[in-house]
Amino acid sequence: MSKRVLVPSVIGVVALGAIAAGGYAMASTDTQPTVKNGSASYAAPSRQSAGKLSYTADVSDDSGVRELRVIAWPANSKLDPTESDLQYVDTAKCRSTSAGTSHCTYTLKVTQPAAAHLAKGTWQLSVLATAKDGDTRFVSRAATVDVTR
Repeated sequence: MSKRVLVPSVIGVVALGAIAAGGYAMASTDTQPTVKNGSASYAAPSRQSAGKLSYTADVSDDSGVRELRVIAWPANSKLDPTESDLQYVDTAKCRSTSAGTSHCTYTLKVTQPAAAHLAKGTWQLSVLATAKDGDTRFVSRAATVDVTR
């Protein structure tokens, strides 16, 4: 092999390696969404109005926020939802507060008949945040709330 072929080939391999390494570095800078300032509340229904269970949080990702899914469950029930379980639950309403951050609110209406069947005591809330680029963040214990009658 001549030196004329060998030198450009080596330069090409080095250049391709640098491009691949740069692409890997760019791909590895993707971040998972963050869920901050999460809080939950419960208001028991009255004779005049329905009650509600609600959860609010600020969700951020460099690509933007696609959705936040929420599930509530009695802490003493031995349930332990997983990330895959949250693919099939209700979504919160999210409104954009900046390019990469949304304020999300989940509200579940609780009627008197439904409240009669709810376990009293501490409930856990699990959330699954999904970014516009498809990254996810699962928080198994995002908040707790006391359910009363």
